[in-house]
Amino acid sequence: MATGEQQFVGPDIGRRLRNLRHIKGLTLKDLADRTLCSESMLSKVENGKAQVSLTLLHRIVHSLDITITALFSESRADQGVVTRAKDRSTFRIDANGSRLERLIPPNLGHLLEGNLHILEPGGGSDGILTHEGEEVGYVLSGVFELTVSGVQYLLHSGDSFVYRSEEPHSYRNPGKVTTRVIWVSTPPTF
Repeated sequence: MATGEQQFVGPDIGRRLRNLRHIKGLTLKDLADRTLCSESMLSKVENGKAQVSLTLLHRIVHSLDITITALFSESRADQGVVTRAKDRSTFRIDANGSRLERLIPPNLGHLLEGNLHILEPGGGSDGILTHEGEEVGYVLSGVFELTVSGVQYLLHSGDSFVYRSEEPHSYRNPGKVTTRVIWVSTPPTF
């Protein structure tokens, strides 16, 4: 390591890097090959047992398709395990006013994504989706129409679902009242 080169150390950054590597589906060997670093060194970095130079950190975050700023950014999740309802981030997902409330704050340290989908009548995915991962959901209230690989399912309060995200899927609220669905997926997609 060059004299005067800044070093980053700590189990928190190592944990974040390990989780990001897992989210990207990379083994230590994959990341080592991409960063021109040994598996042993990367393991030590991920476990907070080695310091990492800015140069190596640049290669790692580039290989994981993130920025150093994003890696070091703090969120409410870093301060605790609870997100209060008033602090939960929410955004619209369709033209009908449907929205998504994040149950798990967007944070580099999480392998899961959990959201409360609040679907207004007629609201939904607005098309077929496919991506890597798995999804599980629970209908809290209302009527929920889920289509997976061309098969349509009508779910009601108390019903649940699970499927591989690579299967073509879509969803909507075919009812006349707001539908609420707790939805968990891995890896995070939103």
